[in-house]
Amino acid sequence: MLGLSSADATTVGAAATELRGALHINNTDIGLLVSVTSLTAAVASLPFGVLADRVRRTWTLGLMIVLWGVAMIWSAAAPDFGQLLLSRAALGGVTAAAGPFVASLVGDYFPAAERGRIYGLILAGELVGAGVGFALTGNIAALSWRAALVILALPAFALAWMVIRLPEPARGAYGTVTAESTAAQTLAVDRGIEPDPAVVLRRDPRRLGFIAAIKYVLSIRTNVVLILASALGYYFLAGVQTFGIEFTTKQYDINHALASLLLLVVGGGAVFGVIAGGTLGDVLLHRGFLNARIFISAITAAAAVILFLPAIFTHSATTAVLYLIGAAFAISAQNPPLDAARLDIMPPLLWGRAEGVRTFLRTLAQALAPLLFGAVSDYVFGGGTSGLKWTFALMLLPLAGSAYFLFRALATYPRDVATAAASTSA
Repeated sequence: MLGLSSADATTVGAAATELRGALHINNTDIGLLVSVTSLTAAVASLPFGVLADRVRRTWTLGLMIVLWGVAMIWSAAAPDFGQLLLSRAALGGVTAAAGPFVASLVGDYFPAAERGRIYGLILAGELVGAGVGFALTGNIAALSWRAALVILALPAFALAWMVIRLPEPARGAYGTVTAESTAAQTLAVDRGIEPDPAVVLRRDPRRLGFIAAIKYVLSIRTNVVLILASALGYYFLAGVQTFGIEFTTKQYDINHALASLLLLVVGGGAVFGVIAGGTLGDVLLHRGFLNARIFISAITAAAAVILFLPAIFTHSATTAVLYLIGAAFAISAQNPPLDAARLDIMPPLLWGRAEGVRTFLRTLAQALAPLLFGAVSDYVFGGGTSGLKWTFALMLLPLAGSAYFLFRALATYPRDVATAAASTSA
């Protein structure tokens, strides 16, 4: 499911040249197409977070995937830019179900000690989808951007049938503190880390109103820090997804097909990164390193900034690919342990709403990114290859901010894990 959504986002970027010619639009308009999808997804993620904690998740998610396929076909049939923009807004509305529902299902399908590895596998699907968007549907879009969108829509209906048939797991099945020594909450309790009495939840989370649930989710300091870090990281990635193909073709003086192949190779590093990052976080946690998941995320986020910088300024595709593979590995490796860590600091019956809040703020950042990347490129740096180059360089600052916030989380995470364990027990 995440793969299809990611393929759609990258297909719009890969088809930028064709869309500009067919609809007579500029880079800012291309950014707007991606931004409006993310913006409506941000707004819709909050009610979907509530639903994820209250309804049968597999059936609801299956229905949303059907509607996603319908919205994709509507996008492909749009006669002008206005209609395409409207269809993309509808698409974002149904895409919003992914974050809260996936987080809630992962928490209940898999034990706490395995979630980093599991998230790695799930996010690998998202990256494979991005690769499909760059290489397959992106090349199809060179012939017809409408055909590319239709091709992405067709698998959604089969996928919806499979999701609806999944068994619905019991809520909180793996949310309690058990004798599992590899679980972060168990480690925190065993080491006598005191929970924050002001934040321990002593009432049934299902009885919390919408506003009260949001206030509680944002009262957990580590959660706020992780939301900021995630939003800044995804902000940069959203810009890369939208303008990556165009930047590589012009900066390294290669054709569209070779640029797609280059980004596929880089994507291989990213796939390896999500699997390695999630697994390594779990392994270190198993060995008693309570801060393992946050530590892996912080180190890899900092490494991504360092590796992206030379890749942006070199004109050699051969030189750039080495830095880009390393940067893709690093920026991807931070996400699975980060996603698993968020479940560690939250009571199970709040997973959906907590992820809804996180998705809302993260998706707002994603919504702004393509529009700001395009506008800064066109109006601040004068457009063209030079404009994109300096825009990418400037946008490394938010990525550096992500690393900063993750290092801050090392100080608050252990106590918030203990607080979540106390809230679950209460």
